[in-house]
Amino acid sequence: MSPEAHSPRPAQAPAPDLGPQLGARDSRLFDALFVGRLATVLGVYLALIAGLLVALGSFTSPSDLARATQSEEIRYAFWLSLETCTLATILSLWIAVPSGYLLSRFQVPRPRRRWSWRDGGSWLAYFLQNLLDALLDIPIVLPPLVIGLALLILFQTSLGKAVERVHPVTFDVPAVILAQFTVACAFAVRTMRVTFDQISPRSEQVALTLGCSRRQAFWLVVFPEARRGLVTAATLSWARSLGEFGPILVFAGATRMRTEVLPTTVFLELSVGNIEAAAAVSLIMVAAALAVLLLTRAFGLRGTGLI
Repeated sequence: MSPEAHSPRPAQAPAPDLGPQLGARDSRLFDALFVGRLATVLGVYLALIAGLLVALGSFTSPSDLARATQSEEIRYAFWLSLETCTLATILSLWIAVPSGYLLSRFQVPRPRRRWSWRDGGSWLAYFLQNLLDALLDIPIVLPPLVIGLALLILFQTSLGKAVERVHPVTFDVPAVILAQFTVACAFAVRTMRVTFDQISPRSEQVALTLGCSRRQAFWLVVFPEARRGLVTAATLSWARSLGEFGPILVFAGATRMRTEVLPTTVFLELSVGNIEAAAAVSLIMVAAALAVLLLTRAFGLRGTGLI
């Protein structure tokens, strides 16, 4: 008899206790109940959103919408909103494309070892990178009124007054654009960073080895692949600019026929008790936002965490 026959077998780990085993029918039943509970939670939230839209629609009428569209003040606010949102979006993309590319391609990895004087430079670079990320997110997390107040105080400094002497900004149309840009650009930067993160750097590296400069590799290889993310960043920035109210109210004011945009129109109509006109303008903004979201989902980039 071979010696292996008398050698003790290795002890096997006991199987984990999974509790009482369920049959296939019971398992399907419990799965259906679990999914049903999750669907109930989602349905409650969807019902809240639908209720908001139905409430707006029930409080206005086609005649109210017609009067709103015929009002000279509301038409001015509508066209001013289109112009300022478009300019703020262009400025946001102008900042977001290079910023997102730099944040994506030049990341500082976290040092593997604990902090030491020898690795102090690596830890300092890693800390500064995280500090930069936090600064870029400040317009997203700050209350809108705080952003407007900060912009207002900024243009009361010596540098801001120097800019004011060249061209008036505070309580004028440029203040509307700057307030919209300050918030919308943060969303555009995040979207473009996710876009460049999803683009493999291999094709860019191949272009560099074939003699392209980094500028040529960016414009000829990377940028064409980022077009869907560019559409997403543009539509999200435009929609965010359209709904901006707090910074505009503090920094640009709500002067009729001057700095009045659609959100401030709603505020002004409510302040005089014209709830029907406020609801009509709100429905116009809902329709514009819905069109932007549908455009983003049709032509934009998925996986950004924002659509």
